[in-house]
Amino acid sequence: MMRRSSRPVCAALLVLSLAAPGAALAQPDKAPALTAEAINGATFKAPEPDKAAKKAEKKSGKKARAAKKSDDKPDALIVKAQILLDRARFFPGAIDGLKGENYQQALSAFAVAQGLPATRDLTQELWDKLQATSDKPAVSDYAITDADASGPYVEKIPPKMEQQADLKELGYTNPREMLAERFHMSRDLVSALNPDKPLDKAGTSIIVAAVDPMGLDKPKGKDLPQEPKIERIEVDKTSHDVRAFGADGKLLGYYPASIGSTEKPAPSGETKVKGVAFDPDYTYNPKYAFKGVKTQQKFSIKPGPNNPVGLVWIDLAIPSYGIHGTPEPEKVGKTESHGCIRLTNWNARDLAAHVSRGAKVTFKDE
Repeated sequence: MMRRSSRPVCAALLVLSLAAPGAALAQPDKAPALTAEAINGATFKAPEPDKAAKKAEKKSGKKARAAKKSDDKPDALIVKAQILLDRARFFPGAIDGLKGENYQQALSAFAVAQGLPATRDLTQELWDKLQATSDKPAVSDYAITDADASGPYVEKIPPKMEQQADLKELGYTNPREMLAERFHMSRDLVSALNPDKPLDKAGTSIIVAAVDPMGLDKPKGKDLPQEPKIERIEVDKTSHDVRAFGADGKLLGYYPASIGSTEKPAPSGETKVKGVAFDPDYTYNPKYAFKGVKTQQKFSIKPGPNNPVGLVWIDLAIPSYGIHGTPEPEKVGKTESHGCIRLTNWNARDLAAHVSRGAKVTFKDE
């Protein structure tokens, strides 16, 4: 495997896509308060046919717009479903309690893997399968440590890459950002679960998603790749996801992704993984002339979770292309990239820890 490298040249400039979240799950008109008890005790109950029909009728005109407004608030059942998907390695992106595109896609992928029809909504059978993957509480308590509270943290990450090159590191800017990424959550959900709690004070008890937390320690070369080993990767440019397979063809991981753009589309065909760099530097080459970057000189940006390529660079056998992390995990799958394949930092680290050097990578156009 590769050591720290300045190979990454894929920019992390973002362009908002037109993807929009779908409709809300069938549930009571008034959602329960977003507490640990509500999330851990949440369960799906399919609505009765006549009630479902009446509810569909209400989703017209002003009432439909009002229903969409409620989709902006995290729902206890969706939080639990997203956490269960995350544990099952059908990652829904940043856990936010919202019925967005990443959640719906992960739910559908999980359904197909279970031999059920593809669906973007929970069904009773699908919920039963999902619950059967884990019997542990979905959320748990976590006590803020001295290290969590003190950092160190970067005061501000400048928006322009030339300015980022002046920083000694591209670390987190505050405890909320760090805790959200550690526990695979959106920053808004961290706040919603812990209203008025001081996240910068050691000893504070907070509620977090009970998932395998993302660490920052760099895996040692002798420990890579870890079991189960990934031998093949599929990058689907239509459904905006990455799927990882073992030598026997078993699906080992599903990850939402931002893949290319109109300005610089992702490649087609097949390639291979050349190696992996954890905590990479980022090198900008002016020949790519990315929008917003005016300098005509090469420059490098130091490592860190807010580095343009995040915490990992998986080098592909196509010059300047790779699979990497991102400083903005909540935008993965909802934005475009400049050619490369962008995952959340925790997903990029997970993929990098298991992928074999020489693994086949296939880009699917349809």
